[in-house]
Amino acid sequence: MTSEKAHYLLIEIEQLRQKLVNIVRISGFTSEESIIISQELDILLNEFEEIERNK
Repeated sequence: MTSEKAHYLLIEIEQLRQKLVNIVRISGFTSEESIIISQELDILLNEFEEIERNK
């Protein structure tokens, strides 16, 4: 189950990363939307790191 969750998280992380790149191109690094997406990405990355640490 843990590896399935890690795989799912990696997909989500990549999708959110691409979204962040696109938003930054349009709105800049300091736009509210960029900051919100960056924070969401941080949460997913932390979840992934926790799964990997506990293998």
